Amino acid sequence: MKSYWFDNTVGDQREDHDSGRSVDPEYLSKLGVLYRHCPSIEAVDSIASERSYKNRDEIIVSPEKMGSAYEDKVKMFFNEHLHEDEEIRYILDGEGFFDVRGIEDEWVRIRLVKGDLIILPAGIYHRFTTDSKNYIKAMRLFKDEPKWTPLNRAAEVDSTPARQEYVSRA
Repeated sequence: MKSYWFDNTVGDQREDHDSGRSVDPEYLSKLGVLYRHCPSIEAVDSIASERSYKNRDEIIVSPEKMGSAYEDKVKMFFNEHLHEDEEIRYILDGEGFFDVRGIEDEWVRIRLVKGDLIILPAGIYHRFTTDSKNYIKAMRLFKDEPKWTPLNRAAEVDSTPARQEYVSRA
């Protein structure tokens, strides 16, 4: 895992966009973002048990797997949004980026590689993209039935209970 301030330059979202200013993992923790390196599935199982994750699935995001829908899906994942539940991803192969909003509403980019596990709190605005290799395989973990419902950033989303609770903690 590598985290840094997003450089905000125009260009392909899948490029590094590294400003050269790193972000300390302690800052991510203040945002409620949890990171663990899990060299084995047993480490993931332990975290899943601790946090009461009951279900999981796997997703491959790549042109080979998604065909002509790939570009549209990657653009959809990159729309700024939040979820009403935690978002948990364990990287099985490939690389990608999660961007999260910082305290001052600026973007923090988090590069994840094989063996990285990230937990984004409910209510945090974020977005996702593959890197320039256009391939990532991830395990998605869920507390209940698998669901992935993005709420794209808007004034009415700012007033949802998940967002309000997140803001009060951050």
